Amino acid sequence: MNARLVLEDGSVYTGISFGASCSAAGEVVFNTGMTGYPETLTDPSYKGQILVLTYPLIGNYGVPAPTFDAYGLLQHFESNNIQISALIISDYSENYHHWNAQKSLGAWLQEHNIPALYAIDTRALTKKLRENGVMLGKVVIEQDIAFEDPNSKNLVAEVSCTEVIEYKPLAPAKKIVLIDCGVKNNIIRELLKRKFHIIRVPWNYDFFHLSFNSIFVSNGPGDPTQCVATIHHLQKAMVQNIPIFGICLGNQLLALAAGAKTYKLKYGHRSQNQPCLEKGTHKCFITSQNHGFAVDENTLPLHWSSWFVNVNDNTNEGIQHINGIWKSVQFHPEATAGPVDTNYLFDVFARMLL
Repeated sequence: MNARLVLEDGSVYTGISFGASCSAAGEVVFNTGMTGYPETLTDPSYKGQILVLTYPLIGNYGVPAPTFDAYGLLQHFESNNIQISALIISDYSENYHHWNAQKSLGAWLQEHNIPALYAIDTRALTKKLRENGVMLGKVVIEQDIAFEDPNSKNLVAEVSCTEVIEYKPLAPAKKIVLIDCGVKNNIIRELLKRKFHIIRVPWNYDFFHLSFNSIFVSNGPGDPTQCVATIHHLQKAMVQNIPIFGICLGNQLLALAAGAKTYKLKYGHRSQNQPCLEKGTHKCFITSQNHGFAVDENTLPLHWSSWFVNVNDNTNEGIQHINGIWKSVQFHPEATAGPVDTNYLFDVFARMLL
């Protein structure tokens, strides 16, 4: 079935539908990763976005069966659902082959009611998004729909858990509050590997009546300024000198709580090969990233400093306070891009609690 991707500037890209036969609107962004589409499509940070994959061949290893690890978390998927609004690729491999594949990418998308197009010139589309910035778009199949700006609403409220969830280790352990702004399964997995007792709470949950030792702020989608309740709770925690660590959106929320500002990037960072330099060292790490907003490090208040910086565009990739107990990074240390270059940051967090 022929279908169209329409951008807000009037550009039209005609392709072939291989997902659900429905229309969808969102923000059109691109990801330059070569593998990992099951993890990417289920990452809650992509909520509200039409995702363009630049790697030309997608679907060749199918989609694995939903299996669970020793912690009860889904393996191979970062959440229970496909989070993107629609998928755009160049060449779809309908005949997949992999030892643990259960179904095709197209069948998986259809199950989750997500439209997808192939036979699109994703290279030309990506060049347009790089030159002009991300745009609103819509995938039109059968029925036309209006454009919709996902950043105008609180996307975090749509992907966060709605009740408190606990993950308890066998032995007594440090209790941490995990603020779920759209947390990836692998972040929970890395924390559990370090024997933390995790109390996972909704993004706006007032957790100060609980007994805990520190706060971990997760990744998530959209404009961080929408998370007013989260920012307020982090400010309250700072007054009480509670240790805080954040990842991705957590970096932006910690910065806003400290009094700094955030801004929207032209086309964001979405890939598995972003080089980040640790400030004050000669250490450069290859990182996995997925964000459209960044911290304006020029607005960081007294006693705060930039921790990491992106080598490609010099944007902020982490902040820290002089007290040593408030830190965050913009990239994903759990996402094995290096493959484990920055995994040590979970150990940095663990040492903050000693």
